Amino acid sequence: MLAILSAIATIALTFPSLAADPKPDAVVKNKNIDARVFLDDKIKADPVLAADCLADGRKWLDKNTADAAASRKEDPQFFRDGGWDFERKYSIRSVVADRYVSVLRDDYMDTHGAHPNTDVNTILWDKSENKRISIRPFFTETADGGTTMKAMVKAAIASLKIEKKKRDTSDTATGEWFKGVEPSLLKIGAVTLAPSTETGKSSGLTFHYPPYAVGPYAEGQYVAYIPWETLKPYLTPEGSRIFGGARPKGDADE
Repeated sequence: MLAILSAIATIALTFPSLAADPKPDAVVKNKNIDARVFLDDKIKADPVLAADCLADGRKWLDKNTADAAASRKEDPQFFRDGGWDFERKYSIRSVVADRYVSVLRDDYMDTHGAHPNTDVNTILWDKSENKRISIRPFFTETADGGTTMKAMVKAAIASLKIEKKKRDTSDTATGEWFKGVEPSLLKIGAVTLAPSTETGKSSGLTFHYPPYAVGPYAEGQYVAYIPWETLKPYLTPEGSRIFGGARPKGDADE
């Protein structure tokens, strides 16, 4: 029974049209493309955050609509079975100190290539300032190639190796696959504040990697987790304030 339920869940994730999704918050549908954007209910509860995500989603829709039209004009044979199928979902992963909101941005794309593809990115939102921020305020320094970023890369790769061992894919736990994980905030991976067993705290950082980023397409997405204790020597007072507790049981599975 569990195997059947797992298979159904896998199908629903692979083919978004089969999932019981609510009405899209933005949509473009024509002969070239069927593209949708969804915001989860927690995001909609914050009007400013919702507006930011929706504006971001609409830009994504506009770009892919234009790309689909150009592609059809250049190679119409690839649209004989219909237009491109795109979907983007924004969902809240954590809220820390009732201020810092980590948002996951998950994309599904089918352009009639060898297979559909997925992507993942993140947004860190400061509710007090009503704007996007980076993780810089939590660390004493985050210079490219600096001590903090090198420590993060080392810990992220160690976590990825553990994940690959769990999946029996250790043969791709190599420097060649990890070379894209660089000691730079813009190149280490899309980051979120991990939830914690301690209310209002974050248990550390999670870095999210789409297919191809740190392994072949068949391995899917990866998440690297770095506990806050590993980062403790590099924290600012604000970082020390928001980090604590442990990663909730089951968070890795999710």
